[in-house]
Amino acid sequence: MRQIVLDTETTGIDPNAGHRIIEIGCVEMIERKLTGRHYHVYINPEREVDAEAISVHGITNEFLADKPKFAEVAEEFFEFIKGAELVIHNAAFDIGFMDAEFARLKPVRKTADHCGVLDTLAVAREKHPGQKNNLDALCKRYGIDNSNRELHGALLDAEILADVFLLLTGGQTALVLDDEEEGGGEAGGIRRLSASRPQLAVPRASDEELAAHDELLEVIAKAAGETLWSKLSH
Repeated sequence: MRQIVLDTETTGIDPNAGHRIIEIGCVEMIERKLTGRHYHVYINPEREVDAEAISVHGITNEFLADKPKFAEVAEEFFEFIKGAELVIHNAAFDIGFMDAEFARLKPVRKTADHCGVLDTLAVAREKHPGQKNNLDALCKRYGIDNSNRELHGALLDAEILADVFLLLTGGQTALVLDDEEEGGGEAGGIRRLSASRPQLAVPRASDEELAAHDELLEVIAKAAGETLWSKLSH
């Protein structure tokens, strides 16, 4: 299974009001393992970015002035996501913007016709009803370090969401293969465990510690009856 964890930043909140995508960030997973491949681009939206939006993501009109337009990156972006399941937090928002962008081009494409969509916000709400389920809250709940997330950014948020998604759905967050073995690019903050890392030591009780343990069990058994440890040792 190929999944693309995706996030966008935009000029505002409503594509029907003419707001546009200004940043796309994606990281790739295959069989629930991060491959190291990613797609990231800033986009000139051909309109002003709302001040409220700038306060969220920090991406200014001046910064975007020399960036490519969506029409210039649309095919490359489409080829990266085509056929994959898109993993998105609050998917309706991002898909709405993507469909609005694709609708301006020929041929007109609808994201759901070419990709599956999994909304991690819906998954989180089902798993943690009545609780906060935004990305920051989920990071705190699952012990994921998002200290670099002072502002929203599409690629950083996609990388964080990949960790959240794998924990939210009971999976592994680390890519076990080396970069050299995988041959993929470095996708920013994705954490990797080296395949050659030393095995963890497994300490075992000494004979003296085992004898002391047995003596303690005898004391407990005299006071409260046979212990579970005694049953297991039979």
